[in-house]
Amino acid sequence: MNVAKLRFINANTLKFLACIFMVIDHVGFLLFPTREYYWLRIIGRLSLPLFAFSLAEGCRYTKNKLMHFSLLAGLALIVQVVYYLYDGSLEMSILVTFTFSVVCIYALQFFKKTLFSTCKWWWKLLAVLPFIGAVTLTYFACEWVYIDYGFWGCMLPVFASILDFHRIPAPTLLQKADRLHWRILCFSVGLILLSLYPPFMKDIQFYSLFTLPLLFLYNGEKGKWKTKYFFYLFYPLHLVLLQGISYLL
Repeated sequence: MNVAKLRFINANTLKFLACIFMVIDHVGFLLFPTREYYWLRIIGRLSLPLFAFSLAEGCRYTKNKLMHFSLLAGLALIVQVVYYLYDGSLEMSILVTFTFSVVCIYALQFFKKTLFSTCKWWWKLLAVLPFIGAVTLTYFACEWVYIDYGFWGCMLPVFASILDFHRIPAPTLLQKADRLHWRILCFSVGLILLSLYPPFMKDIQFYSLFTLPLLFLYNGEKGKWKTKYFFYLFYPLHLVLLQGISYLL
């Protein structure tokens, strides 16, 4: 059997599935908050891992890191302002979670590029400090304020980036370790940690592990449709729509 033929899900499909699961989750949260509809929240646990892995893949291939970070951080800021004006909430959205993730991933990429470069050993040693600082900042930020999915949620995309040596002059052995199935296995470690130490919904967060079969069907291809900005806008727009429906009901 050709295993490659079984991998028929591309990056766009992963993101569309994540959007569908997210909408189901928020429908359960905003429109049907009773226990009898709790199965909607269970299905919704499949959303975060798909978005998290897609984020790591985006960080792997993007050529303009500053624009990528600025777009995500700017949208996160706008959403937080709306949250605060709406009900005075200081809870940080998933966009804030992923903003911390991106900072950690790019700091890790910088360390790996420096480590395998020809620069002096002391500079290689110092290059790890931004990554340590980013992880430390993320940890304490999650301790000080509520950030969606907490510390392990922020770190989840980072696990998928551990074996990412795309455009990094790493030794041959590490380059060979940069395979999709190994990156998914690293990601699964982070997903297990998130399931063991969830900051909320402790009774159902383990259902997020059911995304792993979907990820193993991922073929690493982008897909034909150019949907980059759609996914950035989908999060706030679908929340506005569901909030409007909840008012009507």
